[in-house]
This record gives sequence, structure tokens and C-alpha cells, in this order.
Amino acid sequence: MANQSPPAVRIDGLHKRFGDVTALRGIDLTVRRGEVFGFLGPNGAGKSTTIDCLLDYLRPTEGRVEVFGIDAQQESGRVRQRVGVLPDGYDTFSEYTARQHVEYAIESKGADDDPDALLDRVGLAGDEERVADDFSKGMTQRLMLAMALVGDPDLLVLDEPSTGLDPNGVRLMREIVREEAERGTTVFFSSHILDQVERVSDRVGILADGELVALDSVEGLRGAGAVAELTVHCDPLPAAAVEATAELPGVDRANAEDGRLSVTCSGPAKVDVLDAIRDHGAGVQDFEADTGSLESVFASYTGADYEAVAGNGDGGGDTAAAPEVGE
Repeated sequence: MANQSPPAVRIDGLHKRFGDVTALRGIDLTVRRGEVFGFLGPNGAGKSTTIDCLLDYLRPTEGRVEVFGIDAQQESGRVRQRVGVLPDGYDTFSEYTARQHVEYAIESKGADDDPDALLDRVGLAGDEERVADDFSKGMTQRLMLAMALVGDPDLLVLDEPSTGLDPNGVRLMREIVREEAERGTTVFFSSHILDQVERVSDRVGILADGELVALDSVEGLRGAGAVAELTVHCDPLPAAAVEATAELPGVDRANAEDGRLSVTCSGPAKVDVLDAIRDHGAGVQDFEADTGSLESVFASYTGADYEAVAGNGDGGGDTAAAPEVGE
């Protein structure tokens, strides 16, 4: 039997403590080669800490991290040669031009990329000679993406990649993620922007309070974690069946009218609802279920209000960019 290649990322039992504060609590995660993996969670959930351990910017308190089978702590230099990183927050060299930044990244990796081609790819054609100190936050984010793409990395790590980007910048970011995935690159991106995750991810992991609380495709998460609106048509529909349904764990509401039972519940409780009403004498004729939005998935798993963590809210978008229309 042929040996299988190791996954792009393998994290086993990852704990990270800062004094009395525990940031990560036993993370186990495997990211497959060639997939686009979205890493979701409220601010402060531990997303950036996980990435910092993956890149050996931080050392785990316990646990092990491997990238393509390479120990991220023991051989971090080898790991970085295969990884492109767009960090969450980055200090540019204020007197360097955009081209000089990319040239620096090319020299650091021993690559032979064309810096102007990379800048053109991220939408900075014509800004090659501008110093980074003059860039908006969105332009700086594009510059960091160009540097991350140097050397055709096998793994692209994007930590909150849409910070400061306007809609055109966000669309370009998505296009580049798709292009890299088609090239065979593994893309690992951390975000709290659910729409981005839904559009580009093969799988999603949700982190809450330092723990990985969900791991699945977007559709799988919707079915398991979202709030469901379930309508069951019954003949007969005994009062005992309605009462039993209302008392089930995960059920928020159960109302009966004209042989129709309307239930609001967590995704996993849908099966329990159907079982309970049958067990209490209801005759199920038909049912419909709306599994809800990805926002409700996020709230269900993290206990966080999506609106409280979803906005970019920094007002630092790209300059001279037209609104996105008709996408």
C-alpha cells in the first residue's frame, strides 16, 4: 500500500496559556492538501493565536503542530519556505516603495518572481513607486497579499484578509483565493466575515473560547448548528404531542394550529421533534424545514451575536475604487 502524503496542517492537542489566561484549549485539527479552510470565531476566540503557533511566532504550552509533515516548532525555517502569510496587522517599512517591499519578500524566499506582476495581480499596478507610508489600510492589505504570494506557496495563510478592503478589494481577494486553490495551494484563512467563508470555503472550523466547537462544510454546519424553523403537518395532532415537543432540549417554541405544528429549534433537535410527536400519537403527513442562515450557525456554536463581531468598521478602505455592482 502506497504511503499517503501528510496533510497540509495537522494540529494535535494544542494548548496555549499566557500566565493565568488560557487562549487555546486542546485544539485538534487537520487541514487537507488543496482545500480552502475557513477558520471562524468571535474576536478573542483564539484564531490568531492558533496561526501564530502554526508559524512558530508563538510556542505552544502543550501539543504539536505540523505543516506538510514538518514540525512547525522544530523546523520553522522549512515551514516558512512553503508558506505565504498575510498577517492580521503588519508594520510596513515606511520609506520602502511597494516594489521594494515585494523585492524584499522575493529575496527573503530566494524566489524569482516578477514584483511588478505580483503588484498588478493584487490591483496595485501604477503604485509600484509609491512609499508604503502613503498607502491606505486597504492598499497596505493588498501589498501584504502580494508579498504572501511570493514563491508560489504551498500553503497560503490569511489572517482576517479583508481588513480595510472595500467591496472591489474583497472581490479581488476572493478571486485570488479561488485561483490559488485551482493551482493546488492550500488556503487557510481566519475571518469573522461569514459571507466570505460561505463563498470560498470547502470546510469551516468554528472556534469559541479557545476550543474548536464545530468542523464541517458550510452546508453541514447549517444542518447541524443553525436554528431550524420546522413545520409538521399531522393528522391527528394530540395535545400531548405538542406538550412533549415544547419540553425537548433545543426547542425554543412549539405552536399548534389546524393540524400544523410549528417549531423553532436547534438544527440537531429536528429529528428529536419528529420522534417525539410520533411517540405521542401524532400522525405525521408531511413536514418542511428551513435550516436558517450561516449567521445563526455562528451564534448557535459560539453564543456570540454575529452583528457584534462582523463589521469591519475601520473606515480604512482602498482609495479610488468604484462600488461593487451586480456580483
